Amino acid sequence: QVQLVESGGGLVQAGGSLRLSCAASGSIFGIYAMGWYRQAPGKQRELVATITTDGTTNYADSVKGRFTISRASFKNTVYLQMNSLRPEDTAVYYCKLDRTITTDWGQGTQVTVSS
Repeated sequence: QVQLVESGGGLVQAGGSLRLSCAASGSIFGIYAMGWYRQAPGKQRELVATITTDGTTNYADSVKGRFTISRASFKNTVYLQMNSLRPEDTAVYYCKLDRTITTDWGQGTQVTVSS
């Protein structure tokens, strides 16, 4: 089986920062693209950022310039540095692993930004 475990979520004031981590483990052979998605109450899950095996990144317009996705070299481990957080960033953040044959998701970590 494959497991993705997110950590680093919590409560932070507007303007503050958080760093999320996600490590994939289990029956994985190879390095794959990964990403972060988020879902706020009553809203659809949306893409936040993705990163390829080569380190190429892509961001949603709403987080560009504030969030940075990165990964550990040669590992299926990904991070999301979130700066200048806003109340509208409040959501459950999910880690994604794209194994080509299938897609794996973490359980999610709650990020709450107070104003």
